Amino acid sequence: MRIPESELILNPDGSIYHLNLKPEQIATTIITVGDPDRVDAVSANFDRIDTKVHRREFKTHTGWYKDTRITVISTGIGTDNIDIVLNELDALVNIDFGTRKVKDDHTQLQIIRIGTSGAIQPEIPVDSFLISEKAIGFDNLLHFYGNTSFLDTNFSEAFKEHTNWNPAKSDPYVVEADPKLVSRFSSEAFLKGITATNVGFYGPQGRVLRLPANDERLKETIASFEYKGAKITNFEMETSGIYGMAALLGHSAISLNAILANRANGTFSEQPQETTDRLIQKTLALLVS
Repeated sequence: MRIPESELILNPDGSIYHLNLKPEQIATTIITVGDPDRVDAVSANFDRIDTKVHRREFKTHTGWYKDTRITVISTGIGTDNIDIVLNELDALVNIDFGTRKVKDDHTQLQIIRIGTSGAIQPEIPVDSFLISEKAIGFDNLLHFYGNTSFLDTNFSEAFKEHTNWNPAKSDPYVVEADPKLVSRFSSEAFLKGITATNVGFYGPQGRVLRLPANDERLKETIASFEYKGAKITNFEMETSGIYGMAALLGHSAISLNAILANRANGTFSEQPQETTDRLIQKTLALLVS
């Protein structure tokens, strides 16, 4: 079936609408970062950069690290942007832009998020690295799509019961990382945990500056939840969307977190850039090992 111009929007040069990319400009190994400046921090390690494209918050570099072709792209903050980035990356490899039809052969992307995060369990050290084995999403992105039978509804129902979750906020959903990628990145350098993806940085994560929260114990209530011996370990703003959209589109995904804050202890990294750079270098090394 041909996809109409209003649904698959292409720019006059044939690139996809938001990312401004053409199919030949991306690799099948994709590193996502939130901050556009972090794209340069990743690609500075490349042996060669073949593509540089920047439009809005979406900055893309594609090049070679050792013998592996890699694309690094900034998503900006939030799962609304993840909806754009994941759909358009998928379109670049799985839709023929000439015929506007889905290709017969599916291309799977390998998506690795390198992000920053705040721990909510006191024992997780600042400046450590954490693999998100699962993500619980407080956003509503996946509820706009069908075929979500892969979601862990037992986990989300137990969470809602424990927290007496207000349904007016959201209907939390739980999705897993790709197990092969978890195995690939598992090492002494990484802790493992369950990541909560929030819809904001302040109130939705229990931060209070001048605005009072409607639940003053939100962070503590979430931190006290336990399911089959596992606790929610950290907060950030993209992982559930990446895992959910990757699962729907047939791609593999993992989220790697540099823990810059410990919310339980009230501490923040004294060397956030150095910690993030170490995570970038560790990720690249494991990608090609």
